[in-house]
Amino acid sequence: MAEAVLFNIADGIIAKLGSVILQEIGLWWGVKEELDKLNGTVSTIKTVLLHAEEQSLETPPVKYWLGRLKEAIYDADDLLDEFSTEASRQQMMTGNRISKEVRLLCSGSNKFAYGLKMAHKIKDMSNKLEKIAADRRFLLEERPRETLNVSRGSREQTHSSAPDVVVGREHDKEAIIELLLSSINEDNVSVIPIIGIGGLGKTTLAQCVYNDERVKTHFELKAWACISDNFEVQKTVRKIIESASGKNPEISEMEALKNLLHDRINGKKFLIVLDDLWSDDAHKWFRLKDLLAGGASGSKIVITTRLRKVAEMTRPVSIHELEGLSEIESWSLFKQIAFKRGQLPSPSHEAIGKEIVAKCKGAPLAIRTIAGILYFKDAESEWEAFKNKELSKVDQGENDILPTLRLSYNYLPSHYKHCFAYCSLYPKDCNIKVEELIQCWIAQGYVKSSEDANHCLQDIGAEYFTDLFQRSFFQEVKKDTYGNIYTCKMHDLMHDLAVSVAGEDCDLLNSEMACTISDKTLHISLKLDGNFRLQAFPSLLKANKLRSLLLKALVLRVPNIKEEEIHVLFCSLRCLRVLDLSDLGIKSVPCSIYKLRHLRYLNLSKNRPIKTLPDSITKLQNLQVLNLQECASLKQLPKDIEKLVNLWHLNIDGCYGLSHMPRGIGKLTCLQKLSKYFVAEDNFFKNLSWQSAGLGELNALNNLRGGLMIENLRCVKNAAFECKAANLKEKQHLQRLKLDWSRYGHGDDREKDEKHWKRYNRTRT
Repeated sequence: MAEAVLFNIADGIIAKLGSVILQEIGLWWGVKEELDKLNGTVSTIKTVLLHAEEQSLETPPVKYWLGRLKEAIYDADDLLDEFSTEASRQQMMTGNRISKEVRLLCSGSNKFAYGLKMAHKIKDMSNKLEKIAADRRFLLEERPRETLNVSRGSREQTHSSAPDVVVGREHDKEAIIELLLSSINEDNVSVIPIIGIGGLGKTTLAQCVYNDERVKTHFELKAWACISDNFEVQKTVRKIIESASGKNPEISEMEALKNLLHDRINGKKFLIVLDDLWSDDAHKWFRLKDLLAGGASGSKIVITTRLRKVAEMTRPVSIHELEGLSEIESWSLFKQIAFKRGQLPSPSHEAIGKEIVAKCKGAPLAIRTIAGILYFKDAESEWEAFKNKELSKVDQGENDILPTLRLSYNYLPSHYKHCFAYCSLYPKDCNIKVEELIQCWIAQGYVKSSEDANHCLQDIGAEYFTDLFQRSFFQEVKKDTYGNIYTCKMHDLMHDLAVSVAGEDCDLLNSEMACTISDKTLHISLKLDGNFRLQAFPSLLKANKLRSLLLKALVLRVPNIKEEEIHVLFCSLRCLRVLDLSDLGIKSVPCSIYKLRHLRYLNLSKNRPIKTLPDSITKLQNLQVLNLQECASLKQLPKDIEKLVNLWHLNIDGCYGLSHMPRGIGKLTCLQKLSKYFVAEDNFFKNLSWQSAGLGELNALNNLRGGLMIENLRCVKNAAFECKAANLKEKQHLQRLKLDWSRYGHGDDREKDEKHWKRYNRTRT
């Protein structure tokens, strides 16, 4: 992933160097000349990065050169980010008046000392980059810009881009349903494996069977559990219970889980699908099967697996071997995706297309991804070039379509490449929260701003996601009532591809396993158990270049991390852009959080014991996203919140302890997501009214989007005045605005006050 990222990191460095504020303050700190020199060096290097990426796959010297360059480019980005942060702080202190006040602030010894330090750092960085550039002993083409195969906005929504298109599996579906509905086996519970290479559609076929009306009617109970490459009996039992009941069992002991399972399935005719089973551990398998033996006669277990030995280990009643799609079926699927409205542009396209489809071995996933590439290529010559140049290089074995999928990755624009590779931080079969994923992309600088002022980064990030989804990099999306995708999954082969292309940049780890973190790793997702202690991961604290740290608790095993350990993390990992500490049982956040000056994304959600946040958090002036959802004990937001000048997402849903909003929140004009706004109680006003924001602070927050709920309106004294002060009529981007007087009204006064508000209480689609 390094090369694809470098082009965009270099782009970001050039943008920072060209900013007005950096130029102004660079002049007064006496480092403008060094900044200009660095700009020239990075610009020169950037022009060859795209070609270098292509060559690195086949040319070891280019790959080695890019590896050296990667570290230096990232160091330069950190340095410039630090410099930009200081420049922004100076600007904020002077109320956006740059020249005159900066001259005063940067005068004397402070200016000289800081300027001298920065000049040395920038000069050393320029020299380091120049040396690496000079060491290049091979020719590379200059490509200062990318040619993007990206359409602004969504691809036309027809049957061709629908993720649920299934072609040519009716016979397979009927064969499996016949086995499910039959009762020829003597055992109460019988097993039916579906086997085939990756990407053939085993899971899709199982889903079609699972959702068939005949199957729904035949079985009293159904459950689905994705196993993947980590088969543990206890985890599988938990997944079965959760699927069958719709609830996550609030217990972790195996004996209790076993009893709950038996209460749910014993004496019932059930269908359980175990998707993507890899393990051939017979002991674990028969232990699980014994737990399921209480089902009524005719109960079935369907397994999907790539491995025949796994299927045979289960002692099945029958094995269904899935074949590739036929030539006709493959072409039918390809046409629906590659051609607009599924219509052929010319006979020549058909001839070339059929040659291309033949290389996909009848694997639907490969057909979809290749068709997704060609959708953006209209000219016959482009199709011919793709077939003869790129596809001819693919060395695909009979049982491996990963090389073909890699080709689809190679054709992505560079900023899409690392958006996709970043997804390797999520476990297989994980329900990825799309909004949070996009927020992380933005925090890492992967999402590029638009010249259109009305096109915000979240919208652009959503377009990135939609385009990747339509190219089959994501699947199994779920939508809310407004049609917005809120979760998705990745096919296990796509996840394998993400891990492959991410390389050493990203790592997904488990605290139950001994592991060492490379000092070259930039992004880490670490699953924690209840016995986690930071001392067990000394290499984590040495990974001081980390840009992402996602700490996730294993199911019902909250690690209870101590405040001292979090403090050590803050002091050690100062380059973090993304930090996820959600649902870890954290009781308090250390004041040392201010050390994370680069931080853009902070997720503290579901840490129910947290009562307050340190005031030092407002020193994180780069912070864009602060997620406090379900911090149920939180009593107040930090004072001086107006210092978080770049904050655009503040989620306080489920913060039941909050009783007011802090003064100054109305100055956060970048805010686009503010889930709730609390009107303070009367007794609060009497005691601490100087801390509480009135509804007038909503006046300038006209960029708010999505939904906003204003609570406790019963406490508003002058409804007509406050309604006008809140300026609700200008909140044109809000889809939903809910006004709540809480459960205790004021009789006639409430009825009279509501007249001023009712016209704004709306839901938009």
